[in-house]
Amino acid sequence: MDTGSKPFSTGSLLTNSYQNFAYHLAAMRPRQWTKNLVVFAAPLFAFSINIPSLLGSLFAFTLFCSASSGFYLINDIADVAADRQHPVKCKRPIAAGFVSIPIAVGMAVILLVGALGISWWRSPQLGAAITGYAILQVAYNLKLKRMVILDVVAIATGFVLRAFAGAAATNIVLSAWFLICTAMLALFLGIEKRKAELRLAQIQGTKLRTVLRRYSLPLLARMESVVTTGTVVTYALWSAGPSLQGASTSWMLLTLPFVLYGIFRYQLLSDPQEIDHAEDEHLEKGGRTERPEEVLLKDKGILFTVIGWICTCFIILWLKNLGIIQ
Repeated sequence: MDTGSKPFSTGSLLTNSYQNFAYHLAAMRPRQWTKNLVVFAAPLFAFSINIPSLLGSLFAFTLFCSASSGFYLINDIADVAADRQHPVKCKRPIAAGFVSIPIAVGMAVILLVGALGISWWRSPQLGAAITGYAILQVAYNLKLKRMVILDVVAIATGFVLRAFAGAAATNIVLSAWFLICTAMLALFLGIEKRKAELRLAQIQGTKLRTVLRRYSLPLLARMESVVTTGTVVTYALWSAGPSLQGASTSWMLLTLPFVLYGIFRYQLLSDPQEIDHAEDEHLEKGGRTERPEEVLLKDKGILFTVIGWICTCFIILWLKNLGIIQ
C-alpha cells in the first residue's frame, strides 16, 4: 500500500554527504592555502631538493594550512552578522547557514590545537614558528588590521614565519638575503593588495574600511617603489652566489629576469588605470591583486613566470649536481 512516503535513495544520501563535505571544506578557504607554499622556499633556495626536505616542507605546509583555516573559521564566526549583510560574503558557508556555528567552532579548535600540538612535538623551532603565526593572527584581527602601515607589516611577518617554518622542518640554515627578500616581497604583495582594494572601493563607491581611509594611491605608490627596489636588490644579492653568502651557485642570476617580469606583471594588474579601463567582464581581473592567491591560480602571465622560474632553478640544480657548472 502506498503510504505517500518517498523511497530511500542511496544516491541522494551520497549527494547530500558530498555537498556537506564541500561546504565544510569551503569554510576552511582552501584557496588561501597557496600562501603557505612559501614553506617550500627554504629547501628550494638552499638547493636541498630531496625526499626528506620535501616531506619536511609538506609537513610544515599542512600545519600552516590547518592553523590558517582555523583562524579563517574564527573570523567568519565573529563576522557572521556583518557577512550576512554583504553582497558577496553572504555566500560564505557559515554566513549562508550551510555550516553551523557550533560545528565551525569545533573545527577551528581541532585545527588550531592540532597544528600547535603537532608542531611542538616535531621540533621547538617549528612549534615557535606556528605559535608566532597564531599570536600574529590574533593581534592582526584584534588590532593590527586597523592600523595603517602595521597592517601590511603584519602580513609580511606572516610570510617570513612561513619561510622560517619551512627551514625549521627541514633543518636548513637560511641565508639572510633570503629572509630579507621574503620580507620585501611580502610587503610588496601587501601594498599591492591595499592599492587594489582602495581603487576598487573608489570605482564602486563602497564605504572604505577604517585602515583604507589612512592610505592614498600616491602614498602606496611611494611605498611600492621602496619595497620593489628592496625585493629586486636582495634577490640579486642572494642569486649572486656564495661570495655574498647567498645561493650555492651564481648561475641563479639567470632566474632574475623571471623575478623582474613577475613583479612588473603584478604591478600591471594592480595599476589604477588597468582597473579603470577594464570592461565589466574584466574588472575582476584588473583588481585581483586584492586577492593574491587568485593571481597565482588564474593569471596566466604570473603562472607561467612561476613555472619558468621553478624549471630554471631545477635545471641549474641538475647541472650543478652533474658538475657541469659550479
